[in-house]
Amino acid sequence: MKTLTRVRLRELKRADIGRVVELTKATGVFRDPEIEVAEEVLCDALSPGATQDPNPPYYTLGAELEGRVVGWICWGSTPCTEGTWDLYWLAVDPRVHGQGVGTALVEEMERRLAGRARLIVIDTSGRADYGPTRAFYAARAYREVAVVPDFYADGDDQIIFAKRLAPTPRPSRAPRRRP
Repeated sequence: MKTLTRVRLRELKRADIGRVVELTKATGVFRDPEIEVAEEVLCDALSPGATQDPNPPYYTLGAELEGRVVGWICWGSTPCTEGTWDLYWLAVDPRVHGQGVGTALVEEMERRLAGRARLIVIDTSGRADYGPTRAFYAARAYREVAVVPDFYADGDDQIIFAKRLAPTPRPSRAPRRRP
């Protein structure tokens, strides 16, 4: 994999929504209803209330190359769990696939979740055109943990990946001294 040294990770802004939707469509794997949901989630994440919330439902990050957003990621805490987080969206402009953009985004998400998350879960499609996506996650130590046949549509299985994060070491307590 060729690594981009010029990629810059940054918080996304409302002004980025159009570009993020454009690059999500450009991947060619998401259906129109999925792109609509991605846009809704992104708009929710970037709404003034969410950006002020200390525990927002969604976190987003963009990857910029030469002043242009070329990738984005969205993740959030899984409701009713302790320390489980979902990676909801990851899309990279096909013109820069294989150059480290997706890896940089995933690694930064994991870095930000260190000490907060014990498990990251990713749902993806079993369609043939998602083969590179599944290989991408597997290469980053995400394990395929479940398959739900025909989940998205007939012949389109849901493939669930998961990765356990190392627990954050707890500070050791100094032994008590006896008086």
